[in-house]
Amino acid sequence: MEKWTCSVCGYIYDPDQGDSERGIPPGTPFGNLPDDWVCPVCGASKEMFEKA
Repeated sequence: MEKWTCSVCGYIYDPDQGDSERGIPPGTPFGNLPDDWVCPVCGASKEMFEKA
């Protein structure tokens, strides 16, 4: 699965790890994240992410 990078702070969303702090289980592709999901580091919206 593809990793996505926050263009604001550089955080990398790795689908293999998910986002446990926000209840996103490992194996969740970026496209399947809720629309209101934000970067766990800086709070940027999904629109601010680019394919790594």
